[in-house]
Amino acid sequence: MTNAATGIGSMPGEDYAESTRIVGGEVGDLPHLVELPSRGPTASMIGRTLAVVSELGADLQPAGWRLTDSPGLDHRRAKSLLGHDLDVTEELAQGHVGQFKVQVTGPWTLAAAVERPRGDKIVADSGARRDLAQALAEGARDHVVAVQRRIPGAQIVVQVDEPSLPAVLGGGIATASGFHRHRAVEPAEAVRALDWVLEAVASEGASTVVHCCGSHLPVAVLAQTSAGAVSFDVAQLDQLVYDDLGRWVDDDRGVWLGMLPTTEPHTAPTEAELMRAVLECWSRVGHSNVETLPPTIVTPGCGLAAATPRWARRALGLCAQVARSLSVEQGRISA
Repeated sequence: MTNAATGIGSMPGEDYAESTRIVGGEVGDLPHLVELPSRGPTASMIGRTLAVVSELGADLQPAGWRLTDSPGLDHRRAKSLLGHDLDVTEELAQGHVGQFKVQVTGPWTLAAAVERPRGDKIVADSGARRDLAQALAEGARDHVVAVQRRIPGAQIVVQVDEPSLPAVLGGGIATASGFHRHRAVEPAEAVRALDWVLEAVASEGASTVVHCCGSHLPVAVLAQTSAGAVSFDVAQLDQLVYDDLGRWVDDDRGVWLGMLPTTEPHTAPTEAELMRAVLECWSRVGHSNVETLPPTIVTPGCGLAAATPRWARRALGLCAQVARSLSVEQGRISA
């Protein structure tokens, strides 16, 4: 993979076709399947992923998504909406050759957000979270096959979204009452569940990246999985994480740098400022020679659902400009 840009997944508004055109027009080589949470819970990252997990039933309750014996009305709506979006994507992506990214919520963020049939989060039950992770692995595999069938020239990249993973590992997920926290999940179990998903999609030829935009990026845990790359918000990192990232890169794994804020700042960064920030980040990882930098994927820090349409377009465009400028600079130096 060479230098490129992409979005994390979500975009503002409710016009799926227009958002897909914007993403394709701005990022170019690495477009992604758009998510539009403004359309409601069935289009959120949780609802979207439950639509992929066809083996389990779910429905919306006042507290959020809950597993059920059979798919409820909202679950069926989520599946229908995903099918519609795939139809639109197939039409707009005709002739696309190269990488194409899809996103699924990871097993731990899903377990921290979805309730068991009798209440409380799935993360509270070791058997339930195992079943959920295995069902997610099968659903994600089928999703890759479906997207590949619709876009035959695509090389699928699966982004596994795990914003809640640090809290799951640290015992920070609240119980239903809100007065207590669920017990921390052991790293070995977290790795095992993640690998079920990562290895399932890799078996269909997809490459993988784990996205975690929260603080305390658990690089040491992710390093025990088969993830091909890690995606994060640069603004959240401290030096200790950079040390772990250095070992990650030395293991020939990719990094996706979240460089742009998810909502429009008072003063937007310039391309030159972003280039300096990218190079500073690489220097902290231990790579200060521009010519020999590993491939760099530039993204916003997280999804753009809360952004204005203007900023969403501009943020993606700035990511693409930085990726191109980095390639030009490397080519100039090597020449």
